[in-house]
Amino acid sequence: MALLLREAIGAGLRRARTARHRTLRDVSRTARVSLGYLSEVERGRKEPSSELLAAICEALDVTLPDLLTEAAHALAGSTLETAPRLPIGLRHTDLRIAGAGTPPLGAAPAAVPLVPGRPVARAAA
Repeated sequence: MALLLREAIGAGLRRARTARHRTLRDVSRTARVSLGYLSEVERGRKEPSSELLAAICEALDVTLPDLLTEAAHALAGSTLETAPRLPIGLRHTDLRIAGAGTPPLGAAPAAVPLVPGRPVARAAA
């Protein structure tokens, strides 16, 4: 099963807390969050609101973007382990190569009829 966002965020929060030698009780008091709820967030059982996540990050002296970046890397790593895929840019490159008859970038797109079989009305030049 793939890693969930709430699990990745919870693991990041727990790593940050233990790296700073802080207890759940200490962080819950500083962030003004119940100890039980913070524990559930760290275990990936609860998905915190953005306000709550910001308060926990502030209590841990961690920036929210850093936490989310770490979670994104964890999610990307778990996705690659389960089902390897090409990065999005490479997939689009492959599609462009496959469509050899397509106009070059920056060229005006060909007019496509809205109704199949009906000609496209062109504006007078």
